[in-house]
Amino acid sequence: MGQVPAASRALRVLRFLASQPEPVPLDRIARACALPRSTAYHLLDAMIEEGFVAHLSDTHRYGLGIAAFEVGSGYSRQEPLQRISRRTLAELVDRTGQSAHLAVLHGRDVLYVVEERAPGRPPLVTDVGVRLPAHLTASGRAILSALPPAQVRALYPDAGAFVDRHGTGPGTLSALRSVLSATRRRGHATEEGEVTPGFASVAAPVLDHNEHPVAGLAVTYADPSDGDVGALASEVRRAADALTRRLGGPGGNDGRGPARERPLP
Repeated sequence: MGQVPAASRALRVLRFLASQPEPVPLDRIARACALPRSTAYHLLDAMIEEGFVAHLSDTHRYGLGIAAFEVGSGYSRQEPLQRISRRTLAELVDRTGQSAHLAVLHGRDVLYVVEERAPGRPPLVTDVGVRLPAHLTASGRAILSALPPAQVRALYPDAGAFVDRHGTGPGTLSALRSVLSATRRRGHATEEGEVTPGFASVAAPVLDHNEHPVAGLAVTYADPSDGDVGALASEVRRAADALTRRLGGPGGNDGRGPARERPLP
């Protein structure tokens, strides 16, 4: 252990929680991290206050909190992801004739970090640095659909977590579950007029070597259909899979069938 034992223990707990497919009980955390039960309890309590751990009181289990997602998103926003994605987005724009963008999860929002505008297309709200509610955007839904259900649940604990933009889109966890389930079945996410009336988007997740979603890649087009939506979805999945492979992630969904289904939150 290093010269700051509390920090080392906290990082050990975070690493363990990040490796689990769902929240786990206190005793399991204590055993896995070689900590006395009382030490683990007080450490988790402090991490809950800072937002790095979420406590699910009904099941007496602990999982990653929103602050942990923000740290992970911060890595994704760094130059490496932006650098390797620009060429992929530019090629996607050339193939589809539509504007493309890359967004990362930041709390319950998505933050747009790269955008490639298609010539002659109208300006969009998804400029670099803009934040929008993740549950209303195709990029956000793509990311959320690839998260463990318990982490989605921790992000959206009650109706107050759902921001309303234009009076459309999911307003409850149950409604969001349905949207994410449909996203996983299709292999891509969609939104129609929920961000900007008259425009629609299609997106797919970009995964890292742990199969964790680090970004959502999307194209936005005029709605009703400005082109073949099925073809757009196929191109978006192709581009997202290319970035996933460059990050050392799995082969992804090649468009020949549905993405792997996760249990509902």
